[in-house]
Amino acid sequence: MSELARRVLFGVVAAPAALAIVLYGGAALAGLLAVASAIAAWELFRIARAGGHQPFSDLGAALAGLLPLAVHATFLGLVQPRFSYFAVVLLVLLGLSIWARGAAGKPLATVAITALGVLYTGGLLSFGYAIRYHDYAVGGVMLGSIPIAAGGVLLGLPLVLTWATDTGAYFVGRSVGGRKLIPSVSPGKTVSGAIGGVVTSVLVTWLYVTFALRPSAQLAMTPLGIVLFGVVISVAAQVGDLVESLLKREAGVKDSGGLLPGHGGVLDRLDSLFFVLPMAHLLLGWMLVPAPR
Repeated sequence: MSELARRVLFGVVAAPAALAIVLYGGAALAGLLAVASAIAAWELFRIARAGGHQPFSDLGAALAGLLPLAVHATFLGLVQPRFSYFAVVLLVLLGLSIWARGAAGKPLATVAITALGVLYTGGLLSFGYAIRYHDYAVGGVMLGSIPIAAGGVLLGLPLVLTWATDTGAYFVGRSVGGRKLIPSVSPGKTVSGAIGGVVTSVLVTWLYVTFALRPSAQLAMTPLGIVLFGVVISVAAQVGDLVESLLKREAGVKDSGGLLPGHGGVLDRLDSLFFVLPMAHLLLGWMLVPAPR
């Protein structure tokens, strides 16, 4: 089977399943984010090991997977977040570095990379759950006999914009070409592609707000808000992609892993979302307005 065929087949199976979980929310969404976070963290630690570092991969991946579950438990009122929890985790990592690494094992780098990996993956992906249950996400609509929650539609906005940015950048970059964006980090990306991604994102933002968000969640954005949201999310998506490319280039690896057929690793597929989701959560709180009746 060709690489393209594997990519298409995986997308046909995975995309509807992920969409159903996003719309359903709850423990299913938290579980999906937890699994994705744990695998992405493991792949990030793999990149770090290829670069000569020795993070606590097992512990870091477990902590990354626990973060979305902790957010879900907080939403249910089962736990109350406290800064002391994070302090204890940091102290545990520092303590482990003494016994497991010692001075010769670069304990500072070990703890720093492990903590970064946990927050970069599990911490940032948890904003997907926060968007799904955003304060504005109230109500929904019926699609036949299937309820479509407003929060699911709201979470779909940054997901769709990430895909739109990638698609627009790819096709415009291939068609127009021209000056490279940052050739030392990602030789294939062009300035024209980056601009194409931004323009596509703004257009799709307007379409999504008009034909999805407004009728299903009774929410809207001003024209200026649509432009700003589309631009910022597109830039965030492209920066997230470049950051992961930089990490892989530093370590001398091509892909973060080979778990997803035709797509590389989980980290390769979610790199943009690490930047998009927290930025979208912040902007939605500023830019959403009730749709006029």
